[in-house]
Amino acid sequence: MKQLNNTVLAGVYNSLDLTKTHILEPVKEKDANLLLKRGIWAYFLLLIFEGALRKWVLPGLATPLLVVRDPIALWLVMLAWKRNLLPANLYVTVIMIVGALGVITALAFGHGNIAVAIYGARILMFHFPLIFVIGRVLDRDDVIRVGKFTVWLTIPMAILIAMQFYSPQSAWVNRGIGGDAKGGGFDGAMGFFRPPATFSFTNGTALFFGFASAYIFYFWLTPKSINRIILIGATLGLLMAIPLSISRSLLSLVLACILFTLIAMSRNPKYIGKIIMAAVVLAISIGVLSQTKFAATPIAVFTDRFTNANETEGGVSGVFVDRFLGGMVGAIIESAEKPFFGYGIGMGTSVGSMLIAGDHTVYLISEGEWGRLIGEMGIIMGFAVIIIRVIFVINLGWDSFKRVSQNDFLPWMICSIGILAIMQGQWAQPTSLGFDVILGGITVAALRKPNRKLWLVKTLEENEATPVVRSGK
Repeated sequence: MKQLNNTVLAGVYNSLDLTKTHILEPVKEKDANLLLKRGIWAYFLLLIFEGALRKWVLPGLATPLLVVRDPIALWLVMLAWKRNLLPANLYVTVIMIVGALGVITALAFGHGNIAVAIYGARILMFHFPLIFVIGRVLDRDDVIRVGKFTVWLTIPMAILIAMQFYSPQSAWVNRGIGGDAKGGGFDGAMGFFRPPATFSFTNGTALFFGFASAYIFYFWLTPKSINRIILIGATLGLLMAIPLSISRSLLSLVLACILFTLIAMSRNPKYIGKIIMAAVVLAISIGVLSQTKFAATPIAVFTDRFTNANETEGGVSGVFVDRFLGGMVGAIIESAEKPFFGYGIGMGTSVGSMLIAGDHTVYLISEGEWGRLIGEMGIIMGFAVIIIRVIFVINLGWDSFKRVSQNDFLPWMICSIGILAIMQGQWAQPTSLGFDVILGGITVAALRKPNRKLWLVKTLEENEATPVVRSGK
C-alpha cells in the first residue's frame, strides 16, 4: 500500500514542475517541520480572515483571493511528501486515485471543462491529504495553541457580529464580497440579516463559533490551562453569538458540544460537580442576558427564525431527516438517474456553476454534499469518497472516545464538531472545506501520543488526578 501510495503521489506531483525547482531544495530536514507548521498556521489564519481581505482590505482582488489557500495547501502537501511526512494510508491513496480519475472522466464523459475539473479535483488531491499532513506535523501543544488563539479571537468576533447585526447592510462593516455596498448578510428574520463576521459567507460565522465552542468546553474541563477571564469572556461571546448569528446550524453545533461533554463526564464521576456548577452558571448567564435590551432583540429574532423555519421544514424531526438522513438516502436513491461517471468533477461547485452556467448562485447538481459527490463522479467514484469519509470519521470518533477514560478530552471535544462536518460537510464551499481540513488535522494531531514524561506532568496539572501511564512516541 505504501508503495502504491508513493507511486500515485509521485505521478501527480512530479507532473508539476514545482517539485523540481529550487522552492523545496534549500529546506534542510531539521527546518522542514517548522516550515510546515508555519504554513499550516498561514492556512488557518487565511481561513479566518480570507473574507475580511475580500470585503474590506483588498476588494479588487476578491476573485483570486477565493482560492488564496489553495497554493498553500498544494505547497504543504508537496513539501510533506518530499520530506516523507505525508502518511501512506488507504484514505489518501483512494482519494488521490479518485481525484485523478475524476478529471479524466469529467473531460471524456462529463462537462469537458478543464478549469472546472481541476478546481473540483483540488479538493481531493490537495486539501484532503492536508488533513494528514497537519496530523503528522502538529503535536498536542500546537493543537492547544490553536485552541487558545481561537478562544481569544472569539471575543472580538462576537463584538463584530453584534455590530453587523445592528448595522444596516449599507454600513462598511457589512460590506459584501468585492466591497459590495448591498451588504454581505443573508436574510434572517424580522428584517435582520445573518452576519458573516470576517468570512465571505454567513456559514463561516456558524463554523467559527462552533469550532470555538469545542475548545471553550474543553478548557472549562481543564481551566488551569488558559486565562480564566478570557475563557469567561469567550463563553459569554459564544452565548451571544447563537442568537446574533440567527443560525440554527450554530445552535446544533453547540448542542453537540454539550452532548459530548456530558458523555465525557459520565465516564468520569468526579466531574459531576463541575457539570452542575457549569449548568447553574450557564442558566444564570442566559437569564441575565435575556433581560437586557441588547440581547432581547437577537433572541427574539432567532426564536422567530427557528419557529418559522421548523414549521416550513416539518418540525425538528423534519429538519433532521431532510438535512441529515434525507440528504444521505436521497443521494443514493437518485444516483440511478445520474450518468455512470457523473456530470464531471467540479460541476457542483459555485465556481463550476459560474464557468458553466454563468451564475454562481445556482446548484447545477445538488445542494447536499453526498448528492454533489455522486452527481459529479457517478455512483462508484462518488460513493468511494463517501465511504472514505465515513470510515475516517468513525475511526476518529472511536479513537477519541477511548482517550476519554484516560482523562484526555481534547480529541473527543474536537470530534464533537468534526464528526458530522467531515462526513457530510459541503466541501464545494471553500470556508466549509477549510474548517473540515483543520478539524480533521488537529484531531489526528491530538490523538498522537505525546512524550510520556510531559504527558504525566501536564495531565496532573490540568486534571489534578493520577493519569493512566501510557508509553508515547
